Amino acid sequence: MKAVRFVNPEGEPRIGALGEDGTITDAGAAGPQGFVPTPLAWDAINQADGPTYGVGDVRLLHPVVPNKLIGIGLNYRSHAEESELDIPSVPVIFAKFSSSLVGHGDHIVIPREETRPDYEGEVAIVIGRPIYRADEAEARAAVGGIAAINDVSGRRAQLETPLRQFTLGKSFDTFSPLGPCIASADGVDLADIDLRTTVSGEVMQDANTRDLIFSVVELIEYISAGVTLEPGDVIATGTPSGVGDSRSPKRYLREGDTVEIYVEGVGTLSNPVRNEL
Repeated sequence: MKAVRFVNPEGEPRIGALGEDGTITDAGAAGPQGFVPTPLAWDAINQADGPTYGVGDVRLLHPVVPNKLIGIGLNYRSHAEESELDIPSVPVIFAKFSSSLVGHGDHIVIPREETRPDYEGEVAIVIGRPIYRADEAEARAAVGGIAAINDVSGRRAQLETPLRQFTLGKSFDTFSPLGPCIASADGVDLADIDLRTTVSGEVMQDANTRDLIFSVVELIEYISAGVTLEPGDVIATGTPSGVGDSRSPKRYLREGDTVEIYVEGVGTLSNPVRNEL
């Protein structure tokens, strides 16, 4: 099953079931948090029987509005190697402001001051039940769904200070495209998900979650030891090798680009790029 948050032709935010044929069946009004992938919410998606729309007839919004948007750094072995950094012994955790979220089709807007805007395709995990101090089984059960996320990164802002201010450089407005939907995690092998990033038709990242240093379950166990994860919270699980800042020559985002993030079982998140006016 797949769920979306969208604006219908009447301008109303709604929740819908995304079919394999690309049609959306209205499942009811969208609340302030959008689609939070609890068991009850998935039941509503399964029973959706409202008006049906084509994807091209509506505007897709980022599917959930999380209280916490959590980023993971250096979580693919290939990315640690290309960054010439040691494999971390514990997960690298940082925060992104939820105000940076945009949906499928929305523009990524490069701020005037940012000279090194970069892409990072990632698998996003959306929490479906409250969890604190999770064990392995509880951590897996807390995964309510998966999505694609682009952890767009302003490398200038991220790297210009001695201690690397991840939060600012990764939280500029529009720097967290999320979507296009949330797919149910039931039956999904979280340790075997294909991930691919394409920039203006050129494949830049092509990986699988088998290369994760810390698995999805291990991340939830680690974070929840002291932090309560709530339904709707999002964890961006890290990016593989191929980021623009590590290429030679470097390949930063520029006006006119389109970034596509493909996550197996979810689909493709696509966003055009423009400069701030």
